[in-house]
Amino acid sequence: MDWQPGEIPSFPIPNVTPAIQANSYYFGYPEWAKAYFECCHRDDAFKGCWREAMGSWDDKIVVDIGCEPGNLYSSLGGSPGLLIGVDVSRGALEMAQKIGYTPVLADAQHLPFVSGFADIVTLNAALHHCDDMVQALTEAARLLCPGGLLITDHDPQISAGELKGVGQMFAKIQDKLDRMTRRRQVTQEELKWMWATEAHHKKGDGVTADFFYNTLEPLGFEVKVYPHNHTVGGEVLQGNYGRSYWHFYLAQILSGMNPHLPESALSLMCVAIKK
Repeated sequence: MDWQPGEIPSFPIPNVTPAIQANSYYFGYPEWAKAYFECCHRDDAFKGCWREAMGSWDDKIVVDIGCEPGNLYSSLGGSPGLLIGVDVSRGALEMAQKIGYTPVLADAQHLPFVSGFADIVTLNAALHHCDDMVQALTEAARLLCPGGLLITDHDPQISAGELKGVGQMFAKIQDKLDRMTRRRQVTQEELKWMWATEAHHKKGDGVTADFFYNTLEPLGFEVKVYPHNHTVGGEVLQGNYGRSYWHFYLAQILSGMNPHLPESALSLMCVAIKK
C-alpha cells in the first residue's frame, strides 16, 4: 500500500458493524472527541495505575489499540521509539497524529501487522468497544515479541454492574443528575452515540478474570488481573482495589451487594507478559 507523508494509512474493515460505525462517528465528531480527550482518562489515579503497570515505554515499539484521540500518550508522556495508534475513527486518528502518534485506520479484530514486532501493546477502554473481545485480545497478543508486555484496562467487570431494584433506579437517577450538572451539557444525541460505541457495557456484559486467563494463557502469556475502582493509582497492583464513587457505592449497597469485595470493583486491569 502506498501513501503520502502525513496521510493516514487505511485498511479495509471486513465487517462494518453498528458498533464500529458508532465508534467511527462518535470519536470522529470534533466537539465530542475534544471533550473526551480533555476529560477522560487524565486524572492522577489513572496515570499512576498505568505507570506502575507499564514502567517506561521510552525507546520501545508501542501499539495503542483503540487509541481514540490519543488520551493514553497525552496523559503518560514519555518517548516511545515508535508509537502506533490504531482506531476505526479517522477524526480521532487525526487528533492523535497531532500529538505524536503514527496513526493507522484499521479494525482491532483484524490488525494489518506482522506478528511479534511490538514491545508493548495497550488497550485502554478499548476491548468492550469491540464486537468480539476474544478476537481483539488475541490479535493484540499476536503483535508482541517474547518478553513483550500487554496491558488492558477500563473494561467493565460484569459482577460489579449487577445492580437491581432500588439500587438500579438510584443509579439511573444519579446518572441523569450528573449529566445535568456538568459544566458542559451532554445532549441526548451525543449520549445516544456514546452508548452505541460500547458493545459490551450493559448489565450482564463486560469482562471477567477468567476471560483474560482463558484467552491469553494458551497463547503463552503470564497473566495477572487486577480488579479496581477508578479512585486508586499504582496501589492497584499491590491489591488495593479502592472504593468506588459514592453514588455507585450506594447503588451497590441498595442492590444487596457488598461494595468492599474485589468482584464489586468497576474495572479489571490485565497485565500479561509474553513468555
